[in-house]
Amino acid sequence: MRESMEFDVVIVGAGPAGLSTACRLMQQAQQAEREVSICVVEKGSEVGAHIFSGAVLEPRALTELFPDWEDRAAPLNTPVIGDEIYLFQDAERAKRIPNSFVPKSMHNEGNYVISLGNLTRWLAEQAEDLGVEIFPGFAAAEILYHENGAVKGIATGDMGVSADGSQKGSYMEGMELHAKYTVFSEGCRGHLGKQLVEKYSLDDGVDVQHYGIGIKELWGIDPAKHKPGLVVHGAGWPLDKDTNGGSFLYHGENNQVVVGLVVDLSYSNPYLGPFDEFQRMKQHPVFKNTLEGGKRVSYGARAMTKGGLNALPKMCFPGGLLVGCDAGTLNFAKIKGTHTAMKSGMVAAETIFAALQTDDEGGKELNAFTEALNASWLYDELHRSRNFGPAMHKFGTFWGGAFNYIDQNWFKGKLPFTLHDNTPDYAQLKEASECTPIEYPKPDGKISFDKLSSVFLSNTNHEEDQPCHLTLKDESVPVKRNWGLFAGPEARFCPAGVYEFVEDPEKKDMQLQINSQNCLHCKTCDIKDPSQNITWVVPEGTGGPNYPNM
Repeated sequence: MRESMEFDVVIVGAGPAGLSTACRLMQQAQQAEREVSICVVEKGSEVGAHIFSGAVLEPRALTELFPDWEDRAAPLNTPVIGDEIYLFQDAERAKRIPNSFVPKSMHNEGNYVISLGNLTRWLAEQAEDLGVEIFPGFAAAEILYHENGAVKGIATGDMGVSADGSQKGSYMEGMELHAKYTVFSEGCRGHLGKQLVEKYSLDDGVDVQHYGIGIKELWGIDPAKHKPGLVVHGAGWPLDKDTNGGSFLYHGENNQVVVGLVVDLSYSNPYLGPFDEFQRMKQHPVFKNTLEGGKRVSYGARAMTKGGLNALPKMCFPGGLLVGCDAGTLNFAKIKGTHTAMKSGMVAAETIFAALQTDDEGGKELNAFTEALNASWLYDELHRSRNFGPAMHKFGTFWGGAFNYIDQNWFKGKLPFTLHDNTPDYAQLKEASECTPIEYPKPDGKISFDKLSSVFLSNTNHEEDQPCHLTLKDESVPVKRNWGLFAGPEARFCPAGVYEFVEDPEKKDMQLQINSQNCLHCKTCDIKDPSQNITWVVPEGTGGPNYPNM
């Protein structure tokens, strides 16, 4: 029988949502002079190791949580000095869109170019100073339930299990963490959050969730080219007219920039490779002129929820709450999810503390959370941007952008109707016979690079002899269906070279090889697999990327 520990609140995931929940809970406890025990479990080797975002931060939620964040030396060191928005026409041409024609949601006055990893490390320091216990390196592998069906807590994964399931000499059994209330804040496509949505039918009556994959690199550049606080966004090339997404270049501190591409996972051509589109994108003069002569420092990728309010599931259930990107609170109209995730965590903390104040024994469904969330600025913000994503999907980059300009600038997001998009991203993929293969240029090793050298810069590592965390429901599907009908899209939609189709010399047939060591935990395979045959589960704690300041 596993050992167990008891807490008032257990929080899964030390990202912006989870840490904001912890900080706000403990702030209230101290103000009320009440003891509250809070535990945060984080699968990364340290807080921030798995955190990945652009990132331009809107400080609204942070200011609510810590009004004195400047005195506390929060790592917001680069205020935005200006926005540049481009419509890319081809590999050489781009038109800059006047700011007066840009949707207001894309303006960044008052925001900061940051490292989200560094911000979460700072939030963790604040949480620990308040008395929160944080356990990095422990992956929440299982949800525990009471007999009545309410969430009881979580169990961390066993350590020291070999690939064949046997116990190694280093074996250590996982631990059960019991709580009155458990908050799930695992980020986009959290594997426990996914189970909760299904078990409690939390997505009944809402649109299907939509996703994008964000791929990003951190560069050190020539100081003469550095413009701290400049924010550049782009749409169009290299993505075709049937593929939505956008590029970005943010000038941060210390002569560094982040450059990246977001590709909507609703794309239809199975030959498209988001990683390859990104490498091609950097060759455009708008990006190349900045990067040339610089040095690539880090690389990473992560899926992002972009369904917005229309796809937001019910976030409360017996014994717990779902917050942040685990639920899908990102505002895609702003391409920002940090301030919304933080606010959802703060509302969760206030709801839970109100329950604990009544000597609640836990396990209840906190419907007051839904009421509080709907009364907050978070709901209002998501409601105003509810048409942004569906408009891009229905009308494409140009006309969708025009619609959103009118919606956001003229009507302030209050048009008297709501657009919907209820086709799942994986179902948008066409068969290979209907599509034209894409020939991508070979990397030049200066501006564009291959996947393996990129993964090396993410510091990704997993214990080799452990069960594969990329599980297949049916091992015959990748070859029989995905290779046969879709030309093996796994090999292209994964940004880390995890999936390879190789020829089996004995069977004289293709087989899928899974290089799980390379996995960046981006969750794209769990989302885009056209057969929905891949399920991502947590590997051993500490496994995965170790991003320095992404």
